Amino acid sequence: MSAQLVLVPGLWMPGAAMGILGARLAHHGYRVRVFGYRGRAPYPANIQALARFADGEAFFVGHSLGGVLILDMLNRHPEVQAQAAVLLGAPVRGCLAGRRFGGASVGRWMMGACRELWEERPARWSHRAPLGVVAGTTPFGLGRMVSGRLPGLNDGVVRVDETTVEGMTARALVAQGHSMLILSGRVSELVHRFCSAGRFE
Repeated sequence: MSAQLVLVPGLWMPGAAMGILGARLAHHGYRVRVFGYRGRAPYPANIQALARFADGEAFFVGHSLGGVLILDMLNRHPEVQAQAAVLLGAPVRGCLAGRRFGGASVGRWMMGACRELWEERPARWSHRAPLGVVAGTTPFGLGRMVSGRLPGLNDGVVRVDETTVEGMTARALVAQGHSMLILSGRVSELVHRFCSAGRFE
């Protein structure tokens, strides 16, 4: 039986946005399932729903807010049988672009209940499964257009420093913008490599 792999999209992204990444990973033999959720819904409810979603052992791969959701879910639910987790451009330590955007009324409405996640916060990994982090270094994305230039290496929405998780197994940097992370063939190969061997190189 093929290994189960759960994909979790970012804020405002439909599950279909993960289609190309899912197809590439399915080609490697994974049984891909996409977890859909409402980003404006109460965050604890999304955590509980994700914990119930996986049926037995699974790999978890999340983009942006989806990666934050995976990190928090697995930390809070050690009983979930995660074989590995990979976070793609996930602002686990908060998001400067998100805080800037959330300063406007439309931004506050669009972020809904997840707005507090963009405040600066620590990020630690306590699950027994290996954790891989992929961060983009090409500053091109919606965050730059609505929030201005970001300091340091970033993907246009999330700064590399904001993807740092204390206790992560490995991190890979790729020359991609935020939204392009889920379309990149290089990223899909990194995900497969980490799920197969627990490392990127």
